Amino acid sequence: MGVHFLKAAGPEDIRVYAIGDVHGRLDLLRRLHDTIRQEIERDRPADWRIVHLGDYVDRGPDSAGVLDFLINAIASDERHIALAGNHDLGFLEFLAKPDPTGLFANFGGRETAASYGVVIAGRDRSGFVEAHGDLCRAVPREHATFLATRPPSVTLGDFFFCHAGIRPGVPLERQDLQDLVWIRKEFLDWPHLHPKVVVHGHTPHHEPQVMPNRVNLDTLAYQSGILTALVIDAGEKRLISTSGES
Repeated sequence: MGVHFLKAAGPEDIRVYAIGDVHGRLDLLRRLHDTIRQEIERDRPADWRIVHLGDYVDRGPDSAGVLDFLINAIASDERHIALAGNHDLGFLEFLAKPDPTGLFANFGGRETAASYGVVIAGRDRSGFVEAHGDLCRAVPREHATFLATRPPSVTLGDFFFCHAGIRPGVPLERQDLQDLVWIRKEFLDWPHLHPKVVVHGHTPHHEPQVMPNRVNLDTLAYQSGILTALVIDAGEKRLISTSGES
């Protein structure tokens, strides 16, 4: 037996906001947090959580600013939760080893480097090695520590939150990190219910996808200018978003 989205409910007396892939769009993240703050002040729920589904860096213009924002948010209130995304881990991998064939080097890392004032020019290995040294010096230690300590998932009520998805048939507590931040086809094509409804990002779509067994909140914020969140309040579920020019 699994949980269907229509019957799923959040934890009692806790309103949950889950936010999709940010990818350097600090402007959108600030606006969405402002909307959430206004809702919380207006409705005064007994308690709340804001879950960020990973991919804070790459592609968009202000990855460094996004990390500052999240670090400060969590420091001010631990009800802010930030999960690991594959791009976040790819950034850490580049800081450890300047691989010109890796995720960071080929899928938006140049924009991340630029947000720290570092220019990556060309695609030859020597250029990446030189930029790597500059980037290692430019990235604050707290940013690297933050990325290295992100949990891969969290469960709240009938919902399981992670970046990419889960391996169908594997118990939630035994999911592999690589699947949680990278999986696509096997998870997206699975037609049956899961033990909990999986709320994820990672796979961009022109609009949020609400399926019986999963909810995809990656609305390609860095390009579309739309950042989306799922709101779960007991048995009520709704979507909110904020938008702006890229």
